[in-house]
Amino acid sequence: ELKDAIDKYEKRVEDIVGAQSQTGIWYKILATRYIDKAMYGEALDALRAAIQYYPSNQNLFYYVGVCAGYMAKSTLDFGEGDYKADRERYLGLAESGYKRALEIQPDYSRAMYGLGVLYTFEMNQPEKAVPLLENFLTIQTKDTSGMFVLARAYYMTGRYDEAVSTYDKIIETTKVEEQKKDAMENKELILASLYGEN
Repeated sequence: ELKDAIDKYEKRVEDIVGAQSQTGIWYKILATRYIDKAMYGEALDALRAAIQYYPSNQNLFYYVGVCAGYMAKSTLDFGEGDYKADRERYLGLAESGYKRALEIQPDYSRAMYGLGVLYTFEMNQPEKAVPLLENFLTIQTKDTSGMFVLARAYYMTGRYDEAVSTYDKIIETTKVEEQKKDAMENKELILASLYGEN
């Protein structure tokens, strides 16, 4: 009788675990569908639920960073509440999402890039972006988007020679004429500001 009872409850436990696993997968799929439709607030809700089932999944935390970053950019003053506090809360959530993804997988290049962009363009902390983006470019050696962000972070931190060198690297690497043109213009602006050329 004891063996029968154990078998019965083991099967029940397996059924519950299987159902819970399917629920977690459903929330992950739901989150990605929301992201595809640029419904970032809804995606965050689905990601929060998915993380309850998969708390060690670096991709979920990466997507939290992406969605929270978009939500921070979308906060406006509708005359209700403190929209600046909402923006800061979303920025903090984006930062913690990317950082958690990197804790789980330290060489996760997409999270490095996302956090580098966040620090450079949204949080005005380019000094934090520089080591992340330098590391990113040791993995994604020909990623010109990462090079552009790193060059900007170098410029913002007063590392003008390194910014110019990074623009030179973009010019050498890219096959996209628009990127080459942008890199040349940015390089010329830095040189003009350094040497007083018009």
